Amino acid sequence: MYQPQRSAGNLFVPIRNLTYHVLQWGEPAPGKTPLVMVHGWMDVAASWQFVVDALGGDHWVIAPDWRGYGLTESPPADNYWFPDYLADLDFLIDHFSPDAPVNLVGHSMGGNIAMLYSGARPARIRRLVNLEGFGLARTQPAMAPKRYAKWMDELKAFHRGALDLKTYESAAGVARRLMKTNRRLSQDKADWLAQHWAQPDANGRWRILGDPAHKITNASLYRVDEALEIYKSIAAPVLAVEASDDSLTGWWAGSFTLAEYHERLKSVPDCRIARVEDAGHMLHHDQPEQVAKLIGDFIA
Repeated sequence: MYQPQRSAGNLFVPIRNLTYHVLQWGEPAPGKTPLVMVHGWMDVAASWQFVVDALGGDHWVIAPDWRGYGLTESPPADNYWFPDYLADLDFLIDHFSPDAPVNLVGHSMGGNIAMLYSGARPARIRRLVNLEGFGLARTQPAMAPKRYAKWMDELKAFHRGALDLKTYESAAGVARRLMKTNRRLSQDKADWLAQHWAQPDANGRWRILGDPAHKITNASLYRVDEALEIYKSIAAPVLAVEASDDSLTGWWAGSFTLAEYHERLKSVPDCRIARVEDAGHMLHHDQPEQVAKLIGDFIA
């Protein structure tokens, strides 16, 4: 099994009526800028371990489990509202760094949150690294009626238990699932991640540490024009990192392309693009050394 080079401390922080679980590597010190790392959909904070190990230097790293993931509490609700992630991040940054901006890294959904947050709170971010946080395909107002109907149908399915996440007979089964999803994930890393990505339930089955309600479609349409206005307000330098595998083509079948994403990034006042070779969407698992070097050089 993978052996971490740097041990993480477990913190539990009150955030907006929830108890948030936060991993911390390193310690705060005068003049040390916190490095906040936020994970993606159906992931956990421990997912950053490989990058943290490769990062080197004396960094103070803070990585939360988002609401309804990992060891952070789920809210008393049956679906999730995207702006809540921004507010949670705002409270979290205020808790750890009330008087100074932070360096922020986000992957996938976490990258989308980081981009929107950095435009809404530009003074709170010193440097921003977005790992494959592409945003979503363009929508049209005419899509709204079917979107609301789909949202209500999925809520009913959730309450019938039809959206429950699959359970596994053992941690080894979870590891096999992770390796099936990501062909580049090595056995030792998969075995280690499985222990943090899932836990045994009362019946001894290993259950993913993610609220099934995360699977419910957002009732609101994604508005590209709104996102671009937020991008324009980002004051921090931005490093947009993408993997050599083109995830967008596989996900969107041409309705949202890498070229369109690059066009959107032109709205960010100070943005550069980097590419990680021999990597897929989970590039922080596939090539942690490459990702760590990009982050380290950019925030130096």
